Amino acid sequence: MALIHPTAVVDPQARIDASVAIGPYTVIGPHVTIGAGTTVGPHAVIEGHTTIGRDNSIFQFASIGAIPQDKKYDGEPCELVIGDRNTIREFTTFNIGSPGGGGVTRIGDDNWIMAYVHIAHDCQVGNRTTLANNTTLGGHVELGDWVTVGGLSGIHQFVKVGPHAMVGFASAVSQDVPPFMLVDGNPLAVRGINATGLKRRDYDAPRIAVVKQMHRLLYREGRTLEQARTAIEGLAAQSPESAKDVALMSAFLTAATRGIAR
Repeated sequence: MALIHPTAVVDPQARIDASVAIGPYTVIGPHVTIGAGTTVGPHAVIEGHTTIGRDNSIFQFASIGAIPQDKKYDGEPCELVIGDRNTIREFTTFNIGSPGGGGVTRIGDDNWIMAYVHIAHDCQVGNRTTLANNTTLGGHVELGDWVTVGGLSGIHQFVKVGPHAMVGFASAVSQDVPPFMLVDGNPLAVRGINATGLKRRDYDAPRIAVVKQMHRLLYREGRTLEQARTAIEGLAAQSPESAKDVALMSAFLTAATRGIAR
């Protein structure tokens, strides 16, 4: 049997691995699946069509899998899918998807999600992100791998934040943030590249130099977005060791839908 406190209310249809620990007064709904090694603290509520992977730590008073805050939602069986080894702190609120957005809210692996974070319907959160206290993601937001978002920041619906980007404290993000960039403020401004984050991920000096070149082409030479993208694509031939970084930036700029943060 799973390690379920006697005061917890767990629907008999829920699929709970025998190694899962569930704290006092927690409520688990019938369509919930929780993988091995996950712990759920007291007074949490996990409902909806929610699938949670292995070795997650869900703290007290979390609300996981509630219906979206979308007036068009009409009870459709949409989903929330959470990966492995995530830390989900107190008073977080994660909603299931909506029919108009693909129907699935998805959170990857190894994310550090601090207190009072809200992840709205149809968001797609990558791996190894850090979301500080009171970060709010509007519906359909996409966060790439290794994104860091400072506390009290809001990210507008449909915005994309590229891998390795960092959003500073108390920022209002209403346009797409390209990979590797460091942004903050309200209105939002690009301050440079996330050099500290890249060094922590073992980017060597030549790769960081290419990231700096991409920043300069985007923000320091007065180019249009298309001109900058074309010039960035040319960096791959000059620096083959950075070809993947260049491809990542080029693909992001091509897919940007709300204009990029300038």
